[in-house]
Amino acid sequence: MPTLPIHGVIPELLTALAHGTRAVLSAPPGAGKTTIVPLALLDQAWVSGRIILVEPRRLAARAAAGRMAELRGDAIGDSVGYRMRLDTRISDRTRIEVVTEGVFTRMVLDDPELEGISAVLFDEFHERSLDADFGLALALDVQSGLREDLRIVVMSATLDIERVADLLDHPPVIVSQGRSFPIDIRHSDRPPGERVEDSVARAVVEAHRSEAGSILAFLPGQAEIQRTAERLEGRFGVETVIVPLYGNLTQKEQDLAICPSVAGHRKIVLATSIAETSITIDGVRIVIDSGLQRLPVFEASTGITRLETVRVSRASADQRAGRAGRTEPGIAIRLWHAGQTAALPAFTPPQILSSDLSQLALDLAHWGVKDAGTLRFLDPPPAAALLEARTLLVQLGAIDAGYSLTDEGRLMRRLSLPPRLAAMVISAAGNGLGREASELAVLLTEQGLGGSDIDLDERLRRFRNDRSARAQAARGLASRIAGSLPQGERIETSTTVGRMLLHAYPDRVALQRGGRGRFVMASGRGAELPETERLAGESMLVIADITGRAARGRILSAAAVSRKEVMEGLGSSIIRGDECFFDRQSRQVRARRVTRLGAIIFEEAPLPRPSGEEAALTLAQGVRELGLAALPFSKDAQHLRQRLGFLHRTIGEPWPDVSDEALLGHLEAWFVPFQGDTTSLDDIDPGRLTEGLRSLIPHDLQRQIDALAPTHFEAPSGQRHPIRYDGDEPVLAIRVQELFGLKTHPAVAGGRLPLLLELTSPAHRPIQTTRDLPGFWRGSWKDVRAEMRGRYPKHPWPEDPSEAKPTHRAKPRGT
Repeated sequence: MPTLPIHGVIPELLTALAHGTRAVLSAPPGAGKTTIVPLALLDQAWVSGRIILVEPRRLAARAAAGRMAELRGDAIGDSVGYRMRLDTRISDRTRIEVVTEGVFTRMVLDDPELEGISAVLFDEFHERSLDADFGLALALDVQSGLREDLRIVVMSATLDIERVADLLDHPPVIVSQGRSFPIDIRHSDRPPGERVEDSVARAVVEAHRSEAGSILAFLPGQAEIQRTAERLEGRFGVETVIVPLYGNLTQKEQDLAICPSVAGHRKIVLATSIAETSITIDGVRIVIDSGLQRLPVFEASTGITRLETVRVSRASADQRAGRAGRTEPGIAIRLWHAGQTAALPAFTPPQILSSDLSQLALDLAHWGVKDAGTLRFLDPPPAAALLEARTLLVQLGAIDAGYSLTDEGRLMRRLSLPPRLAAMVISAAGNGLGREASELAVLLTEQGLGGSDIDLDERLRRFRNDRSARAQAARGLASRIAGSLPQGERIETSTTVGRMLLHAYPDRVALQRGGRGRFVMASGRGAELPETERLAGESMLVIADITGRAARGRILSAAAVSRKEVMEGLGSSIIRGDECFFDRQSRQVRARRVTRLGAIIFEEAPLPRPSGEEAALTLAQGVRELGLAALPFSKDAQHLRQRLGFLHRTIGEPWPDVSDEALLGHLEAWFVPFQGDTTSLDDIDPGRLTEGLRSLIPHDLQRQIDALAPTHFEAPSGQRHPIRYDGDEPVLAIRVQELFGLKTHPAVAGGRLPLLLELTSPAHRPIQTTRDLPGFWRGSWKDVRAEMRGRYPKHPWPEDPSEAKPTHRAKPRGT
């Protein structure tokens, strides 16, 4: 057993768990917590069953199990084993079981008492995956209600200790200082506009030339890794090998990146965030950090998860730098300016705040929890996203309106598949196609299976012909899934991938519109394919994966489907009827008889143009689409809006909010009733818009608006001047001579708010602004007078303007 820094705090941890059931352990990278802590617990008196070590990734789980087995002199699967989705190596003798986070969650859900388990250790909890947060919440629930003897330890190198300790009711917090060799942190700011792979490749070449040892470079994703490898190809001799490290690689390829280099050789590992924690890459003493990572962001409104490239957190940057000092003094080169580090977020955002929560919602229903707030989440699931997830589950038949699990939902949960794919497999099994649908579902949940082709028919064909160990394990999983379902009579001898996908993604059926490779989905969102792709020429697709923010997302995987298959598969969702709609191009209301699936129009025939309230309501929808700028507000109407806006800001209710957002939200109140039979935005009467705005003013305030927010100011000279309300405060621009004799400052809102006076010269050029006219007469008027009387001698500039006679004219001749 090697002597590692974690040994210094093991006695403290053992004492904490002997006298209590919870602990928090913070230890830096390389301290040994992942492998030493589980082994140290084995001989404790309270350990009568297995110890579960929960790891965030499969690579880390295999590596941890292998290292612990090596330290005990065992084979993997003997006293130490691991369990993950496509690979399990345990036996009746296994006492330490390393599992991935998703596997642990299912273990708890299937066995709420966690029978035969003495302790659960959550490793690298700072990564804050959705499964880790939910798994900890479940473990705490089990401990408090069923298993008071269960020990729970939360471990991490970079942990928000105070929040985690508070969640666990302030158990002992054990901190290991670790033993990291000195790390020389350097900064090399990436030039604006330079591609990240170019910056990383240049830094790798320079570090390889000037420093000894292997290099670990962090990039945001697989594509950047491949492009960086292309740029480095042929730059080094045979003694240097370049290897990638990311989640889609096979176990053999991942092991190649981790294993020690051959004596006299160097290694350049190009990795994603997968290499941040839990694994040690032997020989690395140089880390090059791009400062970027790729995180999934779920858009509840579209049901689509997109990958977003963002800056790493300070915690992640520290983890990455720490890889350089595991075995000897090292160097960490950060490709950003040193001053930018302080602006990085402290921690990576937890997945629960930006994830698809449909699986969580299904599991909560299985656990019997309707209010997620009753479980102890470090960050509770967002209410809006959870509601969207439950709405989807109701549509899939997995839960009822009261969020209770249905028989269909129980079957779906047993399949170990995302809810959409589980619904697809169950539907297919009813038609005798369970095996085909199960293979497709496993293909979609395991990145890299069958290659990276966008066409899922092609990927499924390759997957079925793949003889690799991973592919065979995946097909075995598909067989077990299909075998667990009741199989109906096979209606067809064959079926298409697209037809099966209809039951998983009905909202992502897409119709070609706008040219080759351009589609519109049933959800209304646009989607695109490169024109060179075979699927780009298909008339209809079902899209399984899509990314991108814009109106036209980028399709990552899809399958062709025929209109006949859509009609047969989604017949209950296809609507036939008459509808009134707003035509953006002509800016008019039209009517038609349609056959549609969501935003996809299969057939349409024009109908006579509608009128009355129906037309006005549809016109209002057009205003919402185009914005208030599409309406022909007159100057009077615009001025009225400005005056009402001023009164709402200064007095508040009951003066109405007339901001763009408020008016768009209440078009039915002020816009629709005043449109009569108008059917085009271009035919709207501006006067009716003014009437509509005035209708928002409560009846008893109608007469007060002119007193509180007058349109004009009547000057002592007798002239009327408009008051502007288009800024933060009302403004009056006026020649200074017209205010002579005025001893009080002009005000509005019942005298509560002074006007901002923009005093001008006789030539209407600004000479002073003031909110205190009497003060101006007494103060700076003297300087203004001295300057202006020589410039405008034909106009009066009295010494005491408060006693002078106002005028809007020049002095009479001869005076």
